[in-house]
Order: sequence, then C-alpha cells, then structure tokens
Amino acid sequence: MKTEYNQELRATLSVGEVARRSGVAVSAIHFYEQKGLIKSWRNAGNQRRFQRDVLRRIAVIKVAQRLGIPLAEIGDALAALPTDRSVTADDWKHLSELWRADLDRRIDMLTGLRDQLSDCIGCGCLSIDACRLRNPWDELGERGPGARLLEPDAE
Repeated sequence: MKTEYNQELRATLSVGEVARRSGVAVSAIHFYEQKGLIKSWRNAGNQRRFQRDVLRRIAVIKVAQRLGIPLAEIGDALAALPTDRSVTADDWKHLSELWRADLDRRIDMLTGLRDQLSDCIGCGCLSIDACRLRNPWDELGERGPGARLLEPDAE
C-alpha cells in the first residue's frame, strides 16, 4: 500500500508543486480550477493532486491571457480538447486559429485608435462634436444631453 501511495505521489503534483513549476500563484491555480480550466482530485490523505499535464494547460492559459483572450473563451477552447492527455502542438495550432480573427480585429481597432489619438490630446473632454475617437459625427448629440455610453453595442 505504501509503495502504491509513493508511486501516486511521483506521478502527480501537489498544488504547491504546480505553482512552483508553472510560476503561477497557488491562489490562481485554485481560481483556474474553480472556473473549470484545470482539474484535480483528492487522494486518500485528502491532498489535492494534479496530473502533470496540468502544467501544459496552465501554460496555454497564461499565453492566451497575455493575448487578451477572456477566461471564458479560454475555458470554452480548453473544454473542446481531450482531458486524458497533454495539450499538443496541434491543439495549440487549433486554438490559435480560433483566436486569430478576434486578435486581428482588435489589432485593427487599436491601430485605428492609435492613429487618431493625436487629434484628441488637446481636447480634454472627448465630447466635442469633432471628436473622431469617441463621438464620430456627433452621433451621441442626437440622443440628448448628458453623458452617454460611447460603445455602440453598450446601449
């Protein structure tokens, strides 16, 4: 029994080992698990254990977060992958293709904002009718006085 227990310990990782090897805080690991991005189980001694392939999943999560992908989308993408093996290069290729169009759209939007930014610096209020960044063609003025949500999808 003790030999079997020692083999389990070598084949799996504790939450502390996952944190140390992934460079992610224990609290983040618990958060990822709560959100369903990774999974663990409790052994006979009630210790949380992780399969070693959790390290690859955490790496994917961290890269996707750096790209600005929301955790919900990361979770949806990871849920589509098999859970009985590590994330592969082909898996990553598939995930990156899923996210590429959104990233391209955001890059285009940010490039446009960057290119228009100098027109806005002197204004200070972002509400004049000539503001190309936040109120093009004074669209919001037609909705009446006062502050308005400025993203078209927000209203």
